[in-house]
Amino acid sequence: MTLTEHLEELRQRLVRCIIAIVIGFIGSYGFSKQIFNYLMQPLVKVLPPKSTLIFTSLPEAFFTYLKVSLVAGVFAVSPYIFYQLWKFISPGLYESEKKYLLPIAFFSGVFFIVGAMFGYFVVFPFGFQFFMGFATELIRPMPTLREYLSFCIKLLFAFGVIFELPLFIFFLARLGMVTSKGLRKKRKYAILIAFVVSAILTPPDVVTQVLMAGPLILLYEIGVWIAYFFGKKEPHKQKSPA
Repeated sequence: MTLTEHLEELRQRLVRCIIAIVIGFIGSYGFSKQIFNYLMQPLVKVLPPKSTLIFTSLPEAFFTYLKVSLVAGVFAVSPYIFYQLWKFISPGLYESEKKYLLPIAFFSGVFFIVGAMFGYFVVFPFGFQFFMGFATELIRPMPTLREYLSFCIKLLFAFGVIFELPLFIFFLARLGMVTSKGLRKKRKYAILIAFVVSAILTPPDVVTQVLMAGPLILLYEIGVWIAYFFGKKEPHKQKSPA
């Protein structure tokens, strides 16, 4: 394929993804209030008495529900989005490697959603409990809808993305670009990068950074074993006769 053909295919894939997101958005909008109420639960459970969420501009609540519908739509159609991504990459693969395309696309969506669920059910309760610990009789927390939603979206997508690491390693291992031996040698650098990435993607507090860095390191270790079992086997070198 020429460069122009690649760009045209990229345009088609992006258009399909946008159409899928619009469909997911429309389907989610009817449940936007329920979704947002569910999204607020980890914070509501730890809010001090008489504290609540507020909005500081007239259209803020309306746009909040629109954003919630958009995010929910993206997660709902994420398997299809990942499928389009892998289909765009597929022309560079061998026929024997293309058979993994559909399973990888499916599990990419599953891991993305599982990562977001980990953020919601594990990280949010600990993180919000930590933040509410600074409230006093004189300091009453009243976060705005916009700030809370932005915080949640950032963490949900961050955890969704980092949970793609084992699949990414599987893909590279099948191409022969990484090996389990090489990944083990780079373990100390991976741990350092995990904490750097966590510091960038999470708020500036130790709790949420550790809660992201820990799973990221664990996912790297899982990726090492995936590369060991599913990576291309190096041919054994035969000893030359004496």
